[in-house]
Amino acid sequence: MTSRAFDLEGISVLLLDALDDMSAEHSDFVLVSGAHAGLDSARRVLRRPPQLAVFNDAGVGKDRAGIAGLELLDAFHIPAAAVDVNSARIGDAADTLENGVITHYNKLAQALGVEVGDSVREVLTKLER
Repeated sequence: MTSRAFDLEGISVLLLDALDDMSAEHSDFVLVSGAHAGLDSARRVLRRPPQLAVFNDAGVGKDRAGIAGLELLDAFHIPAAAVDVNSARIGDAADTLENGVITHYNKLAQALGVEVGDSVREVLTKLER
């Protein structure tokens, strides 16, 4: 299971395959996760709010359950986005970073310039501006 923090061009990135691995030592970071963007994932992220959170859309699912957490994170002032399930493996944060393509995002992420079709790396460069 991946749990790795590193600096990527001045941005502190935390890769987590599963959100159970978040800890108090993580601060001022961008979270790239292999987890779905559902409500349970969003609630876990609220414990250690990142600058931005990126998830997998898990195919969106019934009643948009796979991305329901994006709206919740918006309410708590956390920009968040999800990548296409066909662009990155669910549960694989490194694959999300390397191959993920954004399909959904909340209003705060949109304000940062996040757009459908952006790669996760493109999103990170938008944070540098």
